[in-house]
Amino acid sequence: MASMRDIKRRKNSIQSTQKITKAMKLVATAKLQKAKDKASETRPYFNKMHETIGSILERSNNINHPFLTKREVKNKGYIIITSNRGLAGGYNANVCKLLMKDAKPDNAKIIAVGKKGADFLKRNGYSIIKEFNDVVEDPLYNDAMIIGEQLLAMYKEGVIDELYISYTAFNSTINQEPKLLKVLPVDTEEFDKKDEDGESEQLSDMMTYEPSPEEVLEQVIPKYINSIIFGALRESVASEHGARMTAMDSATNNANDMIEGLSLEYNRARQASITQELSEIVGGAEALK
Repeated sequence: MASMRDIKRRKNSIQSTQKITKAMKLVATAKLQKAKDKASETRPYFNKMHETIGSILERSNNINHPFLTKREVKNKGYIIITSNRGLAGGYNANVCKLLMKDAKPDNAKIIAVGKKGADFLKRNGYSIIKEFNDVVEDPLYNDAMIIGEQLLAMYKEGVIDELYISYTAFNSTINQEPKLLKVLPVDTEEFDKKDEDGESEQLSDMMTYEPSPEEVLEQVIPKYINSIIFGALRESVASEHGARMTAMDSATNNANDMIEGLSLEYNRARQASITQELSEIVGGAEALK
């Protein structure tokens, strides 16, 4: 059995750690609400861009556009979004492992948003062509544009033949889902679904695209891709705070359980010490008789 001094020292250490985890949980909770609101703000823009592209594809047959054409896949491009800090449970590791299931080190061109993801992939033999570590602190649409323009240029030049984004979708405070989403070439089958009430058909009939659907797509698809990246950034930030809040709450509860166990162990050690002292006193008294 450990000495009373060791038990007390360990208990004090855990109590100090518990104060930190409590504070981190409160900070993550405060940041989470703001991040949730910002993530919700990006969805209407993305939905409108998705609706516009669907309308163009619906009205135009046999559109020939580089962003829609599938080609032989030699190299794949990836955007991976993680955090700059740990202590968020499996938030960073889960999204990295999801990417590694699809990406091979020899033909993957990876842009890392967040220090943790970049470090994790480097340790596993992947090369990172660009890092955007400051973006995840407070992502702006301009950040998504910069990332999107670089990847679109790589796609047009043939450096990559497909583009994916690996991020964590925010479902709820306790549920964050890592996702791997294909961005390029744009999957036209995704836009084949029509609303049951026929609203999309009515909207499509009211719109005219000049000078041509191809020219309009040339302008709209990059904005659509930027909106995907921006939405993924905002979703990931909310997921990070949610994961950290949950992890710190669990750590605080675990620390409380450990403190209770150490208190019980300390009391037992103290009782054993007192009993031993009493036995020695009684033994000494008996010896003097």
